[in-house]
Parts: sequence; C-alpha cells; structure tokens
Amino acid sequence: GFRYYVVGSCEFNSSKLNDIEYTESYYYNKLEYIRFSSSVGKYVGYTEHGIKNAERWNNGPEVISRRAEKERYCFRNVGNDVEAALTKS
Repeated sequence: GFRYYVVGSCEFNSSKLNDIEYTESYYYNKLEYIRFSSSVGKYVGYTEHGIKNAERWNNGPEVISRRAEKERYCFRNVGNDVEAALTKS
C-alpha cells in the first residue's frame, strides 16, 4: 500500500528563542512533497501536487495556524528538550 505521514519538529542550535525553527513535512511514499517552515513563514511545495497544495494552503487559514505552532509547541517544550539533552551528555 501507499504510505502517508506528517513529521513536525522543532530545531534549535542556541538558547535564543528566536533561533528556534518549527518545520512540518508531509510525505507520500517516502517522498516529501510539501513543507512548512517557520523561518520562511509559509508552505513550500517540492512536487507538482505539493506546489498546488502550497499555493492553496498559503492563502487559507492553514498557514495562520502553522505560524502559531512555533510558540505553542516549540517554546513550551524547549526547556524539556534542553534538560533531556543535558542529562544524556
């Protein structure tokens, strides 16, 4: 069968909250076809299907809710992630 999945992640390389980047990638059959990046602030398509969806999603309410994910998800969990990383090192 076919495989569809979404991966959301927070990436940070410093202790500054502005340096955190939230990304959400959509995959179909192991091929990433669209991605939201908080540093870009919109969806970017990588396939023909992804480009069409990116144009539609960037003009709808989807992009507004994704822009808030950095504050809602990343900022809330950054302390837990840093603590877990420090205890493993």
